Amino acid sequence: MTDLFDEPPTDDLDTADFRTPPPHDKAAEQAVMGGMLLAPIGVNDAERVLTRGEAFYFPAHQTIYLAILELHGKPGTRPDPITVADYLKRNGDLEKIGGAPYLHHCVQMIPTASNTEWYADIVHRLYRLRRLVEIGTRAVAQARDAQAEPEDILDEQIADLQTLLTEGAGGEPEVSLSVADNWAPFIDELNEGHDPDALDSPWKDLNEVVQFKPKELTVVGAATGGGKSLLGMNLAAHVALRRGKPVLVASMEMTRKELLARLTAAEAGVRLDHLIRRKPTDDDWARIAKVSDRLQNAKNFILDDSAALTVPKIRARVRWMVSQGTPPALVVVDYMQLITPESSKGGDANRAQEVAKISRGLKLIADEFAVPVIALAQFNRGSVGRKPLVTDFKDSSQIEQDASVILLLHRELAADGSDTGKSAGTVDLIVGKNRNGGQGREITLNFQGEFGRLRSIAPPSWSPTSAIGGAAA
Repeated sequence: MTDLFDEPPTDDLDTADFRTPPPHDKAAEQAVMGGMLLAPIGVNDAERVLTRGEAFYFPAHQTIYLAILELHGKPGTRPDPITVADYLKRNGDLEKIGGAPYLHHCVQMIPTASNTEWYADIVHRLYRLRRLVEIGTRAVAQARDAQAEPEDILDEQIADLQTLLTEGAGGEPEVSLSVADNWAPFIDELNEGHDPDALDSPWKDLNEVVQFKPKELTVVGAATGGGKSLLGMNLAAHVALRRGKPVLVASMEMTRKELLARLTAAEAGVRLDHLIRRKPTDDDWARIAKVSDRLQNAKNFILDDSAALTVPKIRARVRWMVSQGTPPALVVVDYMQLITPESSKGGDANRAQEVAKISRGLKLIADEFAVPVIALAQFNRGSVGRKPLVTDFKDSSQIEQDASVILLLHRELAADGSDTGKSAGTVDLIVGKNRNGGQGREITLNFQGEFGRLRSIAPPSWSPTSAIGGAAA
């Protein structure tokens, strides 16, 4: 009889450059089969490590493995070489695995079922090494063919590697989708009056209307100098420093040093221009000292000012944080229209299509990593001199469609651009869209640009129930 296990299984990948088969251990796989056929403890140990059996190099071994699991789960049935051979024969798979003698051969490979888990660990380790070979081979083939952009190849490879890392850590926990399993926790949240997955902001007035939730894209729009960067940085600092959660700020607008200057000014109450010019006063130093420990220990507050940031690069940075065990609780992007577009196929994409693709990409990041994404965006010139609308975003109407929440900032500036008049020193924050709550609310904040921050100026005078009728569909 021909040995079905002499030749390696056919791979979908082009492995012509590899002169040896990828990592595998035929004897270890046979020992796993033998331990499972010897005693129920062997089945339990193997299943705990190998789950559904994808780690086997030889397809016939996975067939045997799944047959053993099927019989193991039937009351009054114990998998052994005879019962498994009968099961495989009835399914037409017995000859495909080498016949009944092969099952007895596997039993002879292991003296006791107590060693099954050890052999299963060997099989799983070699499987992960094969996965690394596959990931690298695919990346090399795509790069050699030059049919994809480097960022796309890297993004796909990082995604595959992150999946492999997750599997190595035991995989993600099973999540029940049934109403029965989710009802009690939902009622507990109602009793507590708080959604544990939602983030608040440093502005109590806004918190009455809006929460920032996983998988949602929030877009903050403003004209030039309107305060969108202040809002984004203040919100990021609130979540990172006061709520103690990992945060990513991806900035195309400012360098890391500029971001640090704004962060320090806002936290310490120091004039921003003193920090920008590197001329702090003695009083400034005293204030900085009070917040030094807080900022010095903000290891999971990530400021990414990488050149030519693209959506795949932002996604890769989020994946990197996940791989470090600090998945971001919030992602802030400053600002959307400055993100470098991915090269279009055929070169015929216009600017509106590019921005639409960027907007959709940020929404997919929010969904993929179950994280709130706050994307800052620029208004077009048509918004000058009036209160902004959700249709005022520059370059694309897709932004309005992708966002779950839209916040619009409006400052009444003089013709020369100075902050004068009856509303000087303030900015209106308008809830232009709110998929899960009231919209249309206008909140006035103190615009403290010299300190790099926005502050609430009045106690809340509005109840969420007054805007139920204004909820977005």
